[in-house]
Amino acid sequence: MVGREPEHALVVEHLQKRYGQQLAVDDISFSIRRGEFFGFLGPNGAGKTTTIGCITGLVTLTSGTITVFGHDVGSEYRQARAAIGLSPQDFNFDIFRTASEVLTYNAGFFGLSAPKARARAEDLLTRFGLQEYRNKPVNQLSGGTKRRLSIARALVHEPQLIILDEPTAGVDAELRRTLWRELKEIQKNGVTILLTTHYLEEAERLCERVAIINHGQLLLIEPTQELIRRHGDQKLEDIFLMLTGAAATEQA
Repeated sequence: MVGREPEHALVVEHLQKRYGQQLAVDDISFSIRRGEFFGFLGPNGAGKTTTIGCITGLVTLTSGTITVFGHDVGSEYRQARAAIGLSPQDFNFDIFRTASEVLTYNAGFFGLSAPKARARAEDLLTRFGLQEYRNKPVNQLSGGTKRRLSIARALVHEPQLIILDEPTAGVDAELRRTLWRELKEIQKNGVTILLTTHYLEEAERLCERVAIINHGQLLLIEPTQELIRRHGDQKLEDIFLMLTGAAATEQA
């Protein structure tokens, strides 16, 4: 029907990515409903970050299709990318820019006028407790503060899909729980969230459904609490370790 909004925020169909002879992502398919909090889990090297790169247009697909709110990430890159906010696993700031400049410059990349960019930056600096760091260059910020700034930057253009790749890595337990509350508030406003994390407690608390990937292949996609009940009410961490054979991750 013309004008009807797509049911899914993200649809990945038969995605494959090769690097030479290495098959990093092996024919995976999944979809995320609008407004859903979705966990994408796997050990290091499983294919999570490659998949995220394909979704955001940073990595070229070998085969398959990806759509974001109905926009193909290849043929309709601008529309698809404008709908996505990305907080990557590794910090990729210009370390000599201040926290305020990071936000206003990124808003400008997405077409916000200078006054709107400054207003949006101020709102996010306040929301994430970054006001005292607004005029500090990034290279003077702690790891936890950089994490907050990275999430704030992902939100600056008010995207409808947020992709968070290890958003609480390296932060203390108190800040992690503060970020959990903030992320749930963001979801309540209708934003779809795709989360990767090595803190399985985080996925268990936040995610409505989880997908587990290993060696480039999807092992399962299931509602989180149903998965836990199906395994005799084990913790998600124990189920994850059983399925992937990954080394245990220290919980904060």
